[in-house]
Amino acid sequence: MTTRPPYGLTVPGNDWSVLDGLQPEVAPMVSVIVVHFEQHDDLARTLAALDAQTHPADRIEIIVVDDGSVIAPRVPESVRLIVQEDLGFRASAARNAGAAAASGSVLCFLDADMTPEPGYVAAMVRLPALAPEAVTVGHRKHAELGTGSARELPEPAWLVDAYASSRDLLDSDERSYRYLIGAVLACSRWFFDEVGGFDEGFTSYGGEDWEWAHRAWLAGAIFAHVRDAVAWHNGPDAAVRDVADGDEALQKKNRETLALLPLIAVPGATGRGIAAAATDVVVRVAAGDPAALYQCVDLLLQALPTARIVIDPVFRQLFRHDSRVAYEFDGRYRTLVEVSQPFRIRRADASAYALALADACTRVGRGSLGTVVLGNTVELVITSSRAESRAGRWPDSEPWSSEQVPFDLSPIDPGHGLAAYLGGWGE
Repeated sequence: MTTRPPYGLTVPGNDWSVLDGLQPEVAPMVSVIVVHFEQHDDLARTLAALDAQTHPADRIEIIVVDDGSVIAPRVPESVRLIVQEDLGFRASAARNAGAAAASGSVLCFLDADMTPEPGYVAAMVRLPALAPEAVTVGHRKHAELGTGSARELPEPAWLVDAYASSRDLLDSDERSYRYLIGAVLACSRWFFDEVGGFDEGFTSYGGEDWEWAHRAWLAGAIFAHVRDAVAWHNGPDAAVRDVADGDEALQKKNRETLALLPLIAVPGATGRGIAAAATDVVVRVAAGDPAALYQCVDLLLQALPTARIVIDPVFRQLFRHDSRVAYEFDGRYRTLVEVSQPFRIRRADASAYALALADACTRVGRGSLGTVVLGNTVELVITSSRAESRAGRWPDSEPWSSEQVPFDLSPIDPGHGLAAYLGGWGE
C-alpha cells in the first residue's frame, strides 16, 4: 500500500535531471547511520570527517551502530552509539537499528571505513530532500588511508563504466540495483519506511543492499549517482581483493548470488531454465468459459513462459498441473498484464504477438513509459509496478506516458473450439 509523500516533487520516470540547480528551501535534518565492526581507526577518521561537513552541523545527527565488535567503539558525546550482538555479518540489522533510532527526514547510510569529503552529506541529501522517492549513491573512491600519506587506488572499472554508460544512473532500468552500494547510500526516511528496511535474513557479506535497491526500484525509486558526493574507502575495491583471495572470493560471490536468487526475478538475475522463486511478470485474466480460458492462458504462457498467471479459483482443476497458474497473488512484481477477456490470434501472427507482448513487458517501467496497451478489439493493458506506486502517491500528477500497440487480438467465438485451437484447424 502506498502513502502520499509528506513533501516534495516527483519526476517523469527516472529523470532527476529536471531537478538540476534546485536546492531545498531549508536544509533537511539528516541522520547519518554509520555501520561499524572492528574498524576503530577508520571510525575515528570517519567521525572527524563528518564533523567537517558543509551541511549545517545542527541539521546532522550521527548514529553509530556496532555489529558486535569485541570491544565496542568509543564515540563523542554528540554521537549516539547502538551495539548489537555479534551473530554474523548483520549490516542489514545494523542499518535498520540506526534507521529506527533516527529522527532525520533523510537517512544517509555510511560504512565506518568510508571517509566523506566535506561536501558529501549536502550533495547526497539534495535529491531526497527535493524528491522523496530519490535514492542516491555516492562516489566511492579508494585510497590507502591512515599511513601518513594517503595513496589513491584505482576505482572499480565495473562501477566507473556503469555510471558513465547510464549518465550517472539517469538511464536506469530494472537491473540498475547492482550499482546501489550500501556503504554510500541515502534516501528519505519516508521512502525507507515505504519500501521496508533491509532484509535481515542476510547474515554474510554482500547482497543486502542490492535486494533493498531492487525493492526500491519496484516501489518507484528514482536512482541517482551523485558524482560530487565523494567518500574514500580505506583500501581497494572488493573486486581487487577478490583477485588475491582466488577461490575463496569466488565462493563468497556464489553465496551472495544464491542468496539473491529467491528474491530478485528480473532477467539476468535468474536461471535460464530453472523456474524462479520470485515473480517478474504477473498476468491477471478475466474469467471465461473453460475452453476459451485454456486457449488464452496457453497463448499467454507461450509469450511469457516465466510469468505468473492469476485466474478465478473456480478454474483450479483446469490448470492443476501447471504451477505457473495461481488463484491469488499478493507478492511483488515488476510488470502487470491485465487481460479483459480471453482472446485468440491467427496462427500466422503467433510469433509476432509473442514478441510484441514480451517486448512491452520489458520496456514498460523504463524511462517514463508507464503503460502499454496491446491489441485492438481485445486489449492487454501492461503496466509497471513503478508507475502504479507513483500513481498511488501522486494522484494529481501524470509523469508517466502510455503507448498503444495495434494488434489483431480477437474474442474467442463459439465457432472456434479448443480442439480447433490445439490442432490448428481452420486458421
